[in-house]
Amino acid sequence: MAVALVGLLAVGCGGPEVAEQAAPPPAPSVRFDPAAGAPPVSPTAPVTATAVDGTITNAVLTNQDGKQVANEIGPDGRSWSVAEPLGYGKTYTAVLTVQGASGDPVTQESTFTTVDPEHQTYVSMNPLDGQTVGVGQPLAFYFSEDAPAPDKAKAEEAIRIRTEPAVEGAFYWFDDREVHWRPQEYWQPGTTINVTADVYGKDLGNGSWGEENRSAEITIGDAVVLHADGASHQMSVKVNGVTQRTMPVSLGKPEWPSNNGVHVVTEHHRKKIMDSSSYGLDIDDGGYRTEVEWAVRISNGGEFLHAAPWSVAQQGSSNVSHGCINMSDANARYVYNLLKKGDVVEITNSGGPKLRSWDGFGDWQVPWDEWVAGNR
Repeated sequence: MAVALVGLLAVGCGGPEVAEQAAPPPAPSVRFDPAAGAPPVSPTAPVTATAVDGTITNAVLTNQDGKQVANEIGPDGRSWSVAEPLGYGKTYTAVLTVQGASGDPVTQESTFTTVDPEHQTYVSMNPLDGQTVGVGQPLAFYFSEDAPAPDKAKAEEAIRIRTEPAVEGAFYWFDDREVHWRPQEYWQPGTTINVTADVYGKDLGNGSWGEENRSAEITIGDAVVLHADGASHQMSVKVNGVTQRTMPVSLGKPEWPSNNGVHVVTEHHRKKIMDSSSYGLDIDDGGYRTEVEWAVRISNGGEFLHAAPWSVAQQGSSNVSHGCINMSDANARYVYNLLKKGDVVEITNSGGPKLRSWDGFGDWQVPWDEWVAGNR
């Protein structure tokens, strides 16, 4: 213990003695992080303070408009931290009071700022929170066009995917702003997926910062897989591996063949106008503009399953459509009511080309080795 010598002599039997007196305790203080004058910080970066030679008895944090911001003092009174995400491009002032072993409390103030990025990118997701989807559904993420495309590695790092049971999967970039994640094989029915795009306050590279966090909990439903064969003109319907029905169909005629490969259901339309001009075929050149019922989209290129009462005579014997899978009204209604987003429609022997991976959710057309490479 430090002592101070004073000039007062005490006289006693043993002669003069030097009296000892304890030094006063040091004054308490606060050490802030970031320190005053530090560069702007991310709005999600840790903002803390530590009491030196004392304990924190009171703390107030306000933004530039004087609004109080949530903060908390540690259980032992030695630490302090911000307790909520901050805003971009803001100035904050922390005022902390500390009490030492004796004497009056000491109040200290510190001001810091957060980064003000020129560009913020919003992440759209598919599927959305609470949805039950089929075993073919990939997880898709889209970074907004109003900001530079993110650094791919940083973007992947900000997206967390947890599944029960555990599933190995990988990302694949379709372009600089669109990335999908899927397992090697179709999902297992009953799998639950928790997705978090933890991007707010993150520098995603190339001048883009995350605008808002996104999250979703998704469930994989029954395994519904349809297999349409252009040679036999039949389509089987399997649910969890068990064939429920086989029905006659008509696929695309030779000049407008259906695409071979794994298609994934994306949309349902009770009634829909099919317009061939949407893919360049005018009515004068043999095109059509027809309302159909029980339409289920399986590619962005215009492939649907739908009712086609005009081709019932050809269903089961020849391919006469413009690429869609034609069925009777009863079969189309059954399929429409059975299928959900993410269910699988496999087309073989159509005489047409392979479905392109970027056409709808043609993700399963990419071999796994190539998918794992990530197209970075």
